[in-house]
Amino acid sequence: MAQRFRGFLPVVVDVETGGFDCHRHALLEIAVQPIRIDAQGWLSPGAMTSTHVVPYPGSILDPKALEVTGIVVDHPFRAAREERAALDHVFAPIRAAIKAAGCQRAILVGHNAFFDLGFVNAAVARTHHKRNPFHPFSTFDTVTLAGMAYGQTVLSRAVFAAGLDWNGDEAHSAVYDTERTAQLFCTIINRWHAAQTGLPLPQAPREAHASSDV
Repeated sequence: MAQRFRGFLPVVVDVETGGFDCHRHALLEIAVQPIRIDAQGWLSPGAMTSTHVVPYPGSILDPKALEVTGIVVDHPFRAAREERAALDHVFAPIRAAIKAAGCQRAILVGHNAFFDLGFVNAAVARTHHKRNPFHPFSTFDTVTLAGMAYGQTVLSRAVFAAGLDWNGDEAHSAVYDTERTAQLFCTIINRWHAAQTGLPLPQAPREAHASSDV
């Protein structure tokens, strides 16, 4: 992996939030999934880690955003972590995956990646976190990749075009959207790898056993 992406480990991220402004609206849920590579260069999703997040003091919760995500912030079984603890929870396995892959740091993979990275960076700044594993501005955006590969930019349509499953009832969950984004990313990169090497495509990538609180 260190040779495949110039020392970067791709890590798929999805966040659910209380709105669109990373400096005003709350981070409510985050899921991360490092990408693995095998000896032949095929990519597949690694283990999932996720958590709900307690809205930081003074943050805004847009009712329209909560209606879309279905998140009930004060639900007694939500088991949310404070923002700093949530970052610690998802960053630890990323750092372990970076070390195992011989990489230097992580690069965020997302569908509209600037949105996810914006909320991650804003939470890092608020909590004064010193061990952010992600590159501060570079990303892999599956909107761009799917637009190139399939002519689709909406996640559900891109997933269908890639021949993968999509369940609309589970959409807008950080875990579900991360799983599908990871599968989409691996499918596109693997098809490019097949075209470059002449190797037969493997089966559609499946995620590893999840390690999740959500």
